[in-house]
Amino acid sequence: MQSNKQHLLFLLAIIIGSFYVHAQEGKITPLNIKVQVDSISAPLFPIERVRDTTVTDSLAIDSLNQKPPLLLDKITYKAKDYVKLSQKENKIYLYNEAEIYYQDTELKAGIIIMDYIKNEVYAGRIKDSLGNYSQLPYFKQGSNIVIPDSIRFNFDTQKALIWNSRTEQQAAAGALGSDVMKVYAEITKKENDSVYFLSEGKLTTSADTINPDYYIRIRKAKFVPKKKVIAGFSNLYIADVPTPIAMPFAYFPLTVGRSAGVLMPSFGNDPNTGYFLQDMGYYVPLGDYADVTLSGDFYTNGSYAFRSASQYIKRYKFRGNVNLRFENQVRSQKGFSDYSLSRNYNIQFSHSQDPKSSPNSRFSASVNLGSSEYYRNSLQQRNLPNTQNNTLSSSISYSKTFPAYPSVNMSLTATHSQLTSPTATASDTDNINMTLPTFQASMERIYPFAKRDGIKKGIIQNINFQYDVNAQNRLTTNDEDFLTARMFDNAKVGARHRIPLNTNFKVAKFFSVSVGGSYEDVWTMETYNKSFDPETETVITDTISGFDRFNKYNFSSSVGTTLYGTFNFGEDKKIQAIRHTMRPSISYGYAPSFDQFYDEYIDEDGEVVQFSRFQGSLYGAPSLGKSNSLGFSLANTLEAKVRDKDSTKLEPKKVSLLSNFNISTGYNFESDSLRLNPLNINGGTNILDNKMSINFSAALDPYAIDNNGTRIDTWNADNGGSLFRLTRANANISYAISSDMFGKKEKDDKEDEEEDPFDYVAQSGGRDDDLFGRADNFNDNPIDKDKGQDVENPIYGTKIPWNLRLAYSASYSNSARQNEFSSHSLMFTGDIELAPRWKVGGSSGYDFKNKGFTLTQLRFQRDLKSFSMRFNWTPFGQYKRWYFFIGIDASILKDLKWENRSQPFSN
Repeated sequence: MQSNKQHLLFLLAIIIGSFYVHAQEGKITPLNIKVQVDSISAPLFPIERVRDTTVTDSLAIDSLNQKPPLLLDKITYKAKDYVKLSQKENKIYLYNEAEIYYQDTELKAGIIIMDYIKNEVYAGRIKDSLGNYSQLPYFKQGSNIVIPDSIRFNFDTQKALIWNSRTEQQAAAGALGSDVMKVYAEITKKENDSVYFLSEGKLTTSADTINPDYYIRIRKAKFVPKKKVIAGFSNLYIADVPTPIAMPFAYFPLTVGRSAGVLMPSFGNDPNTGYFLQDMGYYVPLGDYADVTLSGDFYTNGSYAFRSASQYIKRYKFRGNVNLRFENQVRSQKGFSDYSLSRNYNIQFSHSQDPKSSPNSRFSASVNLGSSEYYRNSLQQRNLPNTQNNTLSSSISYSKTFPAYPSVNMSLTATHSQLTSPTATASDTDNINMTLPTFQASMERIYPFAKRDGIKKGIIQNINFQYDVNAQNRLTTNDEDFLTARMFDNAKVGARHRIPLNTNFKVAKFFSVSVGGSYEDVWTMETYNKSFDPETETVITDTISGFDRFNKYNFSSSVGTTLYGTFNFGEDKKIQAIRHTMRPSISYGYAPSFDQFYDEYIDEDGEVVQFSRFQGSLYGAPSLGKSNSLGFSLANTLEAKVRDKDSTKLEPKKVSLLSNFNISTGYNFESDSLRLNPLNINGGTNILDNKMSINFSAALDPYAIDNNGTRIDTWNADNGGSLFRLTRANANISYAISSDMFGKKEKDDKEDEEEDPFDYVAQSGGRDDDLFGRADNFNDNPIDKDKGQDVENPIYGTKIPWNLRLAYSASYSNSARQNEFSSHSLMFTGDIELAPRWKVGGSSGYDFKNKGFTLTQLRFQRDLKSFSMRFNWTPFGQYKRWYFFIGIDASILKDLKWENRSQPFSN
């Protein structure tokens, strides 16, 4: 009874000495007093006792040295259920969706208790009726965010004690990007704004922070937000199981953006080169617009390689990269018969300019040059697909437009073409062709007898002319002389000026007539004189240096029309109509003989041989003998109107049956024999909803050949053959299909995503498909994740994603009764996603001519959420090998990996 009285007196004292407030942004509002039991549990940090029976001396408190209390008018606070201000305890209690804002500090939690005398605040979770915790504290100071279970923070010292904290940091990814590093710790002590001390922490890049598939356990660590984590003894846990991978100390850079760092190498063994370290290097960002990666390989037999890769970009201006590669390859050992030493290099440069940055000028480059055997003999497995490329090509150009009438376009271009086939070696073949440079300029078409903006009618108003010039410095060299002064020994320099004059008009409304001519003036810096030496009985060619020129001209005309034919089958038919479009044309060309540019010498048989001093020059020599020929051509297209499968659509669907089918031939009036040219046929079409592309061409000769394979002036039909003789033919068929074609089309939500300015890789020298295999670069992030795919609870079995690409190519030759296929192959590549995280694929082909498989590669990929696993296998052939890799996807931890490879078959 006495206890109940004391309890009632205690409640009465609280009611008289206290008041309640609403949670309205910290504004105090008196309320009607209600007596009820407080459901809030006691604070989790030590609080002052409500009553203290010990008598204290008021003089013991020095009012001069007393710390001023926290000014409540500088704090904004609120809560959903209530805000309680206890003047006796000098505390503020906030419950349910509680929030406090003070200077650059923001705190949100289920419950917040603030001591405004000690300037301390406590925040924690709350428990719902089912016993589940919710509303974890959200603590933000400046740009640092921590989400713990509970936190105790002092506004004066800026120190805090945090339990079960969780935070995310943008970690530098080394080369070209960043990863999100999750930092978790059971107890965290905040020393100041930039230093935290962690106890029993975990670091991971896994998306699942509650139950990560891997993490690095750290016992003690120093954490500097946005800079680094320095930890003591650490080891890797996978699925909460400790692994033998451990470190006595560890350093994790968390710098936002790109930062310099060491690139860890991969280890291995090769029977030809010994033990090796590959891709050991250093990455350096060069400001905000460029970076450079320096790396190298080292082998115990003396081989080594160096690489430099740099990328640069300025948004809305330009972007590009520069790659320099050098390999010093040693085979076997000195003193052995199979010992060899070769030095191969490769240079790649790519530059593209945003068209909007400079509309009237443009610079672009795509360079891939170097040793012809670089890709075939490279020590790097990532170059495997490029071993099947037979050419390297480059182009660097600058163009400028002068828009004032008449506008002029000028360009300066340097080009390079290099054969890389095994037979094209420096010892016996000039396999490199270059132009350093090519100058091209052209003036827009001018109509002298018509207004610039008016309608042009008739033969006079349609008269127009242009002017263009082409000047080149062309080189032909080989690997041995390339990039030396000797490569200019056979340089050819020249220029060609051309003025075409044309007009066009209609005849009888349906026939289009075009009449014109062209004048050319050719300049050269070198000519060649020929003479016969009777003593040596050889023809001597003398090179004459100096300027020389010749001119030539020609006349041409053509007439053509368009014919349409429609076959209607009825609107109730699936194919309602077929339309055939024909465009026949007849052309005539005439050019005189330019005998004035030809000389003569008498050969060993006493016969007169005519030659031109311009033969062998850059643009060749003018023609000897008149050209007087008539050409015929017929272009065909075939389209169909098909009833749409969608019954709600009223209009039929147009389908192309034959995109083009062209036939052409010619007749030479000046020839004494064989006046009719072979009949050339080419065409192409797309079928199966554009999934299959078909292109073909052929040549049919009406004349027969003799036993030596020489054409004779006898019709093939009169020689016991058919009307035409098939001399050549080729066909190319490609077929691409995937599982997406059989499902509902979804809009691509990524179209408006901003492009990563450094997500750029040079593709010069390679194919844009996987028909030659896929490059193995285990130092890059292994697999592209399927963003947006629900892989936690997949519904599988209804649809298995897959894709397939087929390419068939055949070339047939029969010009001299050889009756053979010069090339005949079928290639394919594809991938199948057997399960949400399992993907298998392969690339291969069969060469029917050589009766063997082309480069064959089998690929197995496993997505382990934060990890990726790959196995690539080339089961046979010159590049027989296999690779296995498993590692973390995050770039910052990509060196936590294990890879193994076979000992490659010796070349």
